[in-house]
This record gives sequence, structure tokens and C-alpha cells, in this order.
Amino acid sequence: MKTFCGRANPTTGALDSVEESEEYDYHQEIARSCFADMLHDHDRNKKYYRGIRAAVARVKARGERVIILDIGTGTGLLSMMAVTAGADFCYAVEVFKPMAEAAQRIVEKNGFSEKIKIINKHSTDVTVGPDGDMQMKANVLITELFDTELIGEGALPSYEHAHHNLVQVCACEAVPHRATVYAQLVESELLWSWAQLQPVEVEGARLVPPPAMGLCAGAHSVCDIQLSQVSPRSFTPLGPLCTMFSVDFSKPVSSAFQSHTSQFVARSGGRAQVVLSWWDLDMDPSGSVVCTMAPSWTYPQPKMAPWRDHWMQSVYFLPSESRVTEGEELGLTVCHDDYTLVFRRDSQTEAPPPRPCCTCQAHLVWTRPRFGELNDGRRTESYVSALRSVLMGDSVCLGVSDGSLLPVFARMIGAKKVYALENSRMCKQVIQQVLEANSMEGGVELLEIRPEQLTSKDLGGEQISVLMGEPCFSSSLLPWHSLFFWYCRTALAGLLRPNATILPRSATLHMVAVEFQDLWRIRAPCGTCEGFNVSPMDEMVQKSLDFRESREAEPHPLWEYPCRALTRSTGVMTFDFTQRVPQQPISSQGSLPLIRKGRCHGVALWMEYHLTADITVSAGLIGPVSEQCEWSRHRKQGVYFLRSPWDSSDGAAVSYSFTFEPSTGDIKMDFSVEPQ
Repeated sequence: MKTFCGRANPTTGALDSVEESEEYDYHQEIARSCFADMLHDHDRNKKYYRGIRAAVARVKARGERVIILDIGTGTGLLSMMAVTAGADFCYAVEVFKPMAEAAQRIVEKNGFSEKIKIINKHSTDVTVGPDGDMQMKANVLITELFDTELIGEGALPSYEHAHHNLVQVCACEAVPHRATVYAQLVESELLWSWAQLQPVEVEGARLVPPPAMGLCAGAHSVCDIQLSQVSPRSFTPLGPLCTMFSVDFSKPVSSAFQSHTSQFVARSGGRAQVVLSWWDLDMDPSGSVVCTMAPSWTYPQPKMAPWRDHWMQSVYFLPSESRVTEGEELGLTVCHDDYTLVFRRDSQTEAPPPRPCCTCQAHLVWTRPRFGELNDGRRTESYVSALRSVLMGDSVCLGVSDGSLLPVFARMIGAKKVYALENSRMCKQVIQQVLEANSMEGGVELLEIRPEQLTSKDLGGEQISVLMGEPCFSSSLLPWHSLFFWYCRTALAGLLRPNATILPRSATLHMVAVEFQDLWRIRAPCGTCEGFNVSPMDEMVQKSLDFRESREAEPHPLWEYPCRALTRSTGVMTFDFTQRVPQQPISSQGSLPLIRKGRCHGVALWMEYHLTADITVSAGLIGPVSEQCEWSRHRKQGVYFLRSPWDSSDGAAVSYSFTFEPSTGDIKMDFSVEPQ
């Protein structure tokens, strides 16, 4: 059955009625879930296998039958490992129905149907007894319930319930046996720029952030990133790596509030700003089998660090920065409830501290990468230089971007009148705070109105001489969603002076064919994993990709995912903002020769904005193409994965075709690699 769904179009800004199958939501979830990534983590798989074999052996040594409870079984891989290791029976719990169905097919395909029962429920709904989901309680508990923050997926409540209801009280073995959380207090100008708005120099004047922003604890969610891609040169450790706390999963687990403090002596002076954190899993009680989430630069040989996108590292921003002197005795405290960790530079507390909660609204309007973008001095200088070159004393400016400082800059440079369209009251209030903090009340008139609704009356009868945007919109996911600026410019055409300046004047969509170091794993079929056939999962994922996603690009922050450029970069489509959006589609075809040997996994895509004839800002590659690509940290790029990677050789080329459909704002694309 199909239904019509209302969806906001991020490019055109319209509310479209889209005919969708009732299965669309779960197909989309599967297509973007990256289940395969975890199965490609051979280090994780092998260590789980070793831990399972050891746990099964310990129970058998006691003369007991081995009954497994596998919570969050996914493909059933860990249950099949347990049966192969000698377990007598496995109850494998999976709450996501499509995944549970795939697990059932995988179990049958590998010949384990008689010893593995798939239970499609949340573990807290599982029953035990003659008529229950489980005939008896388990004596081995296997789980994979962890996220980057360890407990963010509800691991503690699930363990707590399992120990009270689903496993034997005094004779339970758990795999993993223990988790340990580590943290390090650091100073980092780079990381801190993602948390707070910094002062900005504009035309000799200093734009300062509102006091409320500096006092705000920030966003409540953890910042999870591939910390391996943050150079140790980007931060200064103020103390040693601290062991914060451990959880023993073989014993009853509590989800109640807990607080742990680590005392240490400061190794260097600086500003305490950021806490870096990760965790280890001990797969057995002896601690001889350890699966660590530590970033690669902690390894003696960083290139030997295993790839993990499902478990990364965490960055926590302290509520405010504070000075630290070398040799000072410090305390770092972590508090956690059932889902969230909170770090503080203070002593242990009995009462639960409040979760970080934004009180200034800026952390609700600006994402962490957006904070970094606003704090990028070189980028700001590009926009200020462009504005300086086009503004005159009688300029009437209109800004079209969400939560942008460009209108404030225009006023500081000397524009006669400045207006800004904001998509929400919250955006409007944040920019109003900036104006008030800099004694510029009334300097920018903030209008909470859609472009097509704007009238000459709203502008005091004036016509716009400079229409400006970064462009940046909260609804944008893919690079070309910023073309919403073009649709706004078109809607505002009747309010523009005949010689009005549009800034940026145009944008170019760029592409480069790449070989990923590891990101390819999220789309690569597994086939066989640790000796088990998991092809039904591959088929499930491919079916969902075929439903829609496989012919579309997807957003990724490529600075976190190293890749090699196999072609030169090229602009494949240019969008002229000085003109209205055309009525007819725009098409582009061509080919790029491969200039390096390698394995072509797909194509990276990004936008470059031409502010003026000689000032361009890139939201993708920084600098010229080299073998190792350097990407902007501020915006996500688009990635189009080839259905099958291509092992390049001399004489091959990547053929491409693009079509921009003005009526929908969509960009259809296709690529192929062919020998020449």
C-alpha cells in the first residue's frame, strides 16, 4: 500500500507530497544503518569469539549445560559462534523486525535452527518459563549493546533487567565481562571552537559573543567523532589518561546515578576545556582479551589500529574553560545515569548534576561543526573581504541564511540598512543576542518570514542592493541542498534593484573519484564473516538500497574518513545565482581519467561558492588535489558509492552524468568506471 507523505524539500523549501510505500521508513533505516560495518570489524569479531569460547568452557568445566542469552543479536553471528564453541542452546533477542527476520534466515542457512531461537522483542519484554520465550534462564549472557558513549543505547537498563529476570543469579558468565571508561583533560583551540562562539575581528572592530553563550553548558548530546583524525598536535594534554570507572557485566548491574572522580597532578599549564574519552571491553575475567576503542595515535603503530565507525571516541566540552597550572592537583569527575555521561572538573558529588542543557539557544540553532565554521577566521575573512568589495554607503542588504553573522558583518562594514530573513524564532533570538552584546540593537532588522512572503513594505519601501548568504540552512543534508539560496533569490527577484549584487554570485558542484581507506566497509557486502554465511543480511541491505538509496549520494564528514584522490577534481555543474532558477533542467556529462592506480570505491561531491570574481569558499577539498585529500571540517560532503569497486589501471576513466531538475531541486547522477 502507498500513501502520500508531506516532506519538506531542503532545496526548494516547498512542502512536497511524496508517494511512499508503507515500507519506506524501515527500508531507509536499513539502507543507512551500516550493519555491514560492524561485521567488517574483524578485531571485534575475533575477540568476541575468543571471549565466547572461554565463557562456554568455564560453564562446561562446572558440569553445566550452556544456555546462552544473546541480547541485540543482529545477524545472529555471536549466537552461531557460541553454538560452534559448544553451547547447548541460544536465545537470540533482536527488537528490529527486518533484522530479526534476516537473522532467522542466516541461522537456518548455517544449520543452527535447532540450537538458536530468534526472539523478535526488546529484551525487557522477554518472558521465561514453560510458556515463555525462554524455557529456562541463561547462564551465559552475550551482548552488543554499546555505542560511542558505551551506555547511550540503554545498555545499563538492559543489563539490569537481564540480571534480575533472564539469567541465573549466581552462575552467570558475561561476554564481554567488563567495560572500562577512560578520559583525559585537554586544552584544544580546535575542539573548543566547536563549543563556543569566539570573538571576531571585523574592520578593526571586535564582535564579541553574548555573555549568555559563554555561561551556557551547551548541547546535551555527546560529540562522537573519529578522534584518530584529530592530530595530537591539535591539543595539549593537561593530565594523564585517567581510568574513570568500570562496569562488571557478570554481576548485577545498576542503572542508577553514579559518580566517579579521578585525582591527578597537572602535567602542564593551560586552559581546561575539553575531555577526550573512550572505553575498553575485557572479553574475559582475566583481562587477557581486550577490545579497545582508543584512537590510532595511542598505538605504537597507528596504522595497525582497527577500523571502527560503529564505536568511535567521545569529546565532552566542559561548561566553561578554566586555568590550570603545572603541578596543580586536579580532580576529574564523571557522573552517569542510565544513558548519559557528564564530565566536570570538580570533586565527587552525591547529587546528580543536571545534564548539559542549552540555556542560550545558540547550541540549539548551531551544530558543533557550525560553531567551528563561524569560528574559522580564514573563512570569515573571505566573507568580510567579499562584503567590503561590494558594499557602499547607500547599500540595502538582505541576508538569507539560517543563523548567519553575515548581516552583522555587513552592518559593521557600513551598509546603510541591513535585513535578515530567519527561518525560526530561535535563530532570530540568537542573532538578536549577538547584536545586543555588541551595542548594535536595531542595526539589523530580523524578519521571521519566508522569502516568497516578503514585501516592499517589510523593507520600508526600499529595494535590495545586496542579497547575501553563506549559504547555510539547517535543513540541508547534502551539498546541493544549499541551492535553496537560489530559490530564495528567485522568489525575491521583484524586490531587487536592477543592478543588485548577489553574494555568492554562483556555486559549482565539484567531484573527485576516490579510494577510501575504510569508509567503503559501510556499503561492502560481507558474504562470509568469521566462517559464517551472512549473505541474507547482504540481500536485505541491497533490497533496501534498491528501494531508493543506491542511486543517491549520502552525506559524510570526509575529514573523518581518509581517502586517496584517483582523479583530478573538476566542476561538473555551475549554478548562476545572478539569474533566476531556470525552467528547464540543466545537464552535464563527461569523464575524468584516473591519474593513480588504486581501488575506486566511489565519488566525493561538494560545493564551492564564488562570492566574487576572485573570492571562492570551498565546502569540500581544501587546497589542490593531492593523493591524500584534506577536507573542510565544517560541512558534510556527498558520497556516491559504486555498486562494485573498480581496481583501476592505466587508461581507465570515470564517466559521469548529472541532471538538475529545477521543479524538484533534485540532482540525478550516475557514474561508471570504464577502460579507455
